[in-house]
Parts: sequence; C-alpha cells; structure tokens
Amino acid sequence: IRYLSRHGYDRISKVVLIAVTAPLMLHTPDNPEGIDRSLFDALSAQRTKDRPRWMAQNAQAFFATHLGNQVSSELIAWTVQRCLDCSAKAAVEVVETGFSTDLRKEAGTLQVPTLILHGDADASAPVHLTGRRLAQLVPDNVYKEYPGAGHGIFLTHTEQLNQDLHDFIEGSSS
Repeated sequence: IRYLSRHGYDRISKVVLIAVTAPLMLHTPDNPEGIDRSLFDALSAQRTKDRPRWMAQNAQAFFATHLGNQVSSELIAWTVQRCLDCSAKAAVEVVETGFSTDLRKEAGTLQVPTLILHGDADASAPVHLTGRRLAQLVPDNVYKEYPGAGHGIFLTHTEQLNQDLHDFIEGSSS
C-alpha cells in the first residue's frame, strides 16, 4: 500500500491483499481497539527467547486447525522450518513493521480495484483490526472473509483463494 502511494500506479491495474496486517494493529489514542504495545512486546520476548519452540507452538493457530482446517504434519513442519530459515533479525523487523506501521491514510488513497481476502480466525492479524477495517478504507474493493481461516489462508483455503484470484483478475469477482 505504501509503495503504491509513494511510487504511483503506472504499471498497476489491480491489487490483491491476502491476510495483511494493515491498516494498523497497534493501540494508539486514535486507534483504541488496537493491541497494546506491552502485549506485543511480551509476545515478541517469548518468540525471541526460543524461536523454534514458539513457531511450533503457534503453528496450529496459524492454520486454525482447531477449527477443522486439514493440514498435514509435514506441511506444518515445512512452514515452521521456512520461518526458522529466515534471519531472526529480519523476522523480528517484519513482525514489528506489520504491527506498528500505520497505513490508514494510504489505504484510503488506493486508486485501483483491490481484492481483500482475510480469514475470520486469523490470530496473527485479527480480522476486526485488519481485513474488515481495510475494507472500510479502500475505495474500490471486493472484500471476502473466509470462515474458519487463519493467517495461513493461502495453504488451508487454496482452492477458494485461487478461484477468488482468478475471478478478480478476469473481472468477475463480486
């Protein structure tokens, strides 16, 4: 979103946002429903203390398997390993950026059709702070909320997501 607001739309005809952390998850005076910084910092400290354990323990929430999403243990292990293979510093910075970057103003300036896909069970980017709010801010959007989907929506709801992408690209999404 910020890239488009800075660099323009010359080569962009549509945008797709899947399980994003925008527009703002951090609690601020003008975002009172946001998550308190102290809670985020405590979670970050747990993740930093024992990253492999934290990733393994939170994989079920990432996929929302408690809601019936079928994910093999192999896919869970592969996803956790992908997370562990990236730089620990980069991982911390990505999570911090997603949590604290305020994209409310930029979201309202998107100038192309936008598809927003989000799971209603996303523990990483709670839908009431992210997907639903983003849909209220982005002018020309199609918002689809997937029941029972977590942050790993691209792996648990692949067929539906691919169909929604296809429909949006072809212009028949509604």
